[in-house]
Formats: sequence, C-alpha cells, structure tokens
Amino acid sequence: MPPILDNKNPSSKSVFTASALLREARRQKGLPVVEVPRLCVLDPDGDIVRRLRLAGQAHSFESWPCYHTGLDIFLLGGQPVGIVGCAVGAPFAVLVAEELFASGCRLLVSLTSAGQIAPAGQPPYFVIIDRALRDEGTSYHYAAPSAYADADPRLVAMAREALASKGLHAVVGSSWTTDAPFRETEEAIQSARSKGVLAVEMEAAALYAFARAAEVAVLCLAHVTNTMGQTAEDFEKGELDGTADALTVLEAIASRVHTAQSRQ
Repeated sequence: MPPILDNKNPSSKSVFTASALLREARRQKGLPVVEVPRLCVLDPDGDIVRRLRLAGQAHSFESWPCYHTGLDIFLLGGQPVGIVGCAVGAPFAVLVAEELFASGCRLLVSLTSAGQIAPAGQPPYFVIIDRALRDEGTSYHYAAPSAYADADPRLVAMAREALASKGLHAVVGSSWTTDAPFRETEEAIQSARSKGVLAVEMEAAALYAFARAAEVAVLCLAHVTNTMGQTAEDFEKGELDGTADALTVLEAIASRVHTAQSRQ
C-alpha cells in the first residue's frame, strides 16, 4: 500500500492538535486568548486582503498566534470578518482552517481562483463547489478513500440562495482538487471533464474532508478566471483583479449568515 493510504485512520485521535500549537504560540509570543470572528475567509490568491489593506479597510488581528500567517479583520455588511491571505494548497489551507476553528471561527469560506474544466460560461464566473475530486493528499488523513469530498448541502443551498437574492449568478458544481497545478496534463483534464467537473483548484477536497471529520462549517467557492494559460490574455479576473466581484459575493453570504444567526 502506498504511504499516502497507509496508516490512515480518520477515527483515531491526533497526538498533535491545533489547540496545543496555538497554546504554545501564545505563550511564546505573550498573546492573550482572543476569539477570531465567527465568519472567516481564506483568500489563497491574496488579492482580496491586499486590496482591503491598500484601501485602509482591513487591520491586523494582533492576537492571532499562527506561526505561518497573518489574520486581518474587515467589515462586511457591518459585521467583522477575519481573512487569511495566500494559504495556497490543501495542507496549508487545512492547517489554517484547524487553527481558525480552534480559535472561535464558526463558518469558513474559501474563495480561490480556478481553471476552467467543463465550460459553464465565459470566464470569469463563480462556482459554488458541491463536491471535489480528491487528487491531493491531505483529505486522506481526514476521510476514508473515495472519489469525492462532499460539501454540506445546506451550505451550498444557503450560498446559492444568498447570491440569487442579490441578483448574483453562480454555478453549482464539482471541482478537481490537485496538489500539482503544473501537472494538469491533457489526459487528466479530459478525465475530469468527462466527469462533469467544472473547475480545478487546490484546496476544496481537503477542506471538505476536514469539515466533515471535525463537524465544522466550511464552504468553498471557485472564481473561474482562466483556461490554464491556453488562450491569450488569460487569467483576467475582472475589475480590481476580481476583488470587487469577490467581495460582493462574500457580502451576500455574510448577510445571509448574519440574518440566520439573528433569528436563532
């Protein structure tokens, strides 16, 4: 059995935990225990957090103890939201997700740029990922082997309804999560396309496997912006590197989450 599948028992407790790491990081850095916002965002490209900083709309969360990232706070619809930029790839994304949920996060939204597989329109457009092909290694530490990692259908429905209520269009469908973007071969692309996969990205399968195992709320969206460099003037995200549209999408979701929480 290859090492990627050997000694994987998702039901076994881990000796090393996010809470233990954060405890020691706080001790070393002299930081108090302060919870992060209930809604947090992963911004693998880093475009959103860079724009917010340049506009003076985000500030550093000084009590964030993570050794590898910074956490910024900004307002969406008047509500504080945490955002971590440039956590690219499945291992990094899940490491940060573990730490965020250990620090008070209740819903994590990942919004990444992605390559088009089966066309669902002319890029750029958004995909609400309902399941992701597990072509990475991290998910196998959290879930038994299977072809896909599934989203929570309630979160997918919430996002679809939230965007529709604001007149925003997004496609619901599957993605292919890869660890090796520069090994997206023609054979692999055609295989994913034959399965009806809409986009290729680097985090969703692992985040969904983690979410199911940890019983936490994670939603992944793909901003389909490119055809993997196969056309001229590819990777065009739209206005302000796509951040205007991305923030509109995130605000719609944040508004729906806040409304649901206020009714509880």
